[in-house]
Amino acid sequence: MTAALTQRSVDLGPAVELVSKEEGHRQPLAPEFVSAEDFSPLEVAYDFGRVRREDIESGPRNIWRYKKLLPVPSNVEEIPNTEPGCTRLVRADRLAKALGLKRVWVKDDTGNPTHSFKDRVVAVALAAAREFGFDTLACPSTGNLANAVAAAAARAGWRSVVLIPSSLERAKILTTAVYDGNLIAVDGNYDDVNRLATQLAAEHETWAFVNVNVRPYYSEGSKTLAFEVAEQLGWRLPEQIVVPIASGSQLTKVDKGFRELGSLGLVDETPYKVFGAQATGCSPVSTAFRNGHDFVQPVKPDTIARSLAIGNPADGPYVLDTVNRTGGAIEDVSDEEVVEGIRLLARTEGIFTETAGGVTVATTKKLIEAGKIDPDAETVLLITGDGLKTLDAIENHVGPKATVPPNAEAVRKALEG
Repeated sequence: MTAALTQRSVDLGPAVELVSKEEGHRQPLAPEFVSAEDFSPLEVAYDFGRVRREDIESGPRNIWRYKKLLPVPSNVEEIPNTEPGCTRLVRADRLAKALGLKRVWVKDDTGNPTHSFKDRVVAVALAAAREFGFDTLACPSTGNLANAVAAAAARAGWRSVVLIPSSLERAKILTTAVYDGNLIAVDGNYDDVNRLATQLAAEHETWAFVNVNVRPYYSEGSKTLAFEVAEQLGWRLPEQIVVPIASGSQLTKVDKGFRELGSLGLVDETPYKVFGAQATGCSPVSTAFRNGHDFVQPVKPDTIARSLAIGNPADGPYVLDTVNRTGGAIEDVSDEEVVEGIRLLARTEGIFTETAGGVTVATTKKLIEAGKIDPDAETVLLITGDGLKTLDAIENHVGPKATVPPNAEAVRKALEG
C-alpha cells in the first residue's frame, strides 16, 4: 500500500485500531486484513464512549443511525450512498405454526437497495475506503455482493471492478451489469475468484476490494442486522437466531453486535443462542460442527444456493466458536429442502426469498425436528436476499394451477378440480 494511502489521517468515528483475532496484537487503523504478527484476521476495535438509545432513535432511517457503533466517518450520512438498512422485522405467526414454534420473527433484508443484506456491508466498506484514499470499489462475489458493489460505486461516482464465477445465476449477472461498471466473469468457482481478487488487490493499490483489503471494516456492517433486530424488538435480544453461513462473517458479526449492545447497556445482557445454516452441497462448517472439529476442511461447492457456495469460508472457525459458546448448533439441508424452504416462507408469510433464505427456513425446520431449537423460545430468522435473484431455483417447481379458456365456467371447474 502506498504512503498516500497509509499515512493520511482518517476519521472512522469510534474505531481506534485493528486487533488480531487469535492473539490480540494491536496495530493502527489501515487497509489491512491479516495480522503480520500472528497471521490471523484483523478486527476493528473501538472506544465507543457513551451511546444512548435516544441518540440512535433520533438518527436517520438507515444504518447510519448506528454510526457511533461503526467504523465510519462522523459525517457519513452526508456523503452520497445507497442508505441501506431499517428493513422490516416481520412477526411470522403462520410460519411459526407450520414449523411448530411459539413465536418467530423474520428479518426481511430483501428490502435493501439491491435487495440483499450486502448493501449494509458495502456501505460501511465504501465509507472506510474513501477515508483511506482509494478510488475504485471492487470485490469477488457469488452474486449479491456484486449487485451491492456495482450500485454503491455508481451512487458514489466511483469506478467498480466486480469479479464473479461465470456460472452465476443470470439474474444476478444482469442486476450487476446494469450499473455499467467493470463486470468480469471468471471460469471457476468462488474460491478461484477470491484467490484472483487477492492477487489483484496486491497489484492495484488504489482498488478497495471490500471483502479483501478493507474486510475488517466491511464485515462490521453485518452488526447492523443485530442492532436493528434488538431495536425493533423494543431494545431486547431474541432468545434464538438462525443465520445462513457463506464466509461465516455475518454470523460472527451478529453475535458481536448483540454483545456490544449489552456491554453498552443498550439492552439487557440476556442469553441467546446462535444457529448456523448451510446447504449440504457446500457445508464445510456444518460438517466440522457435526464432527466436533475446531477447524474447517474446504470443499468443492455443488448446490443451488450459490450465494452461500464458499467452499473455504474465511470465518468458519470463528463460526464454530460462536455457535458453541452460545449453545447453538449448525445444520445443512439438501437442494430439495432449500426449494421447499423458499416455498414455505412464501405461502405462509408472503415473503419471496432467494436460495439462501430457503436454506435458513429449511435448516430451522431440521433443527426443530432434531430437538436442537427450543420450540417455546422466541426465534429470529435472517432472510438475506430477494427470490427474484434466483428464479431458476424454483422455475420447475411452481407455475399456474391450470390454463383455461377465457370464461367463468372454465375457471370454476379449474378451482374445483
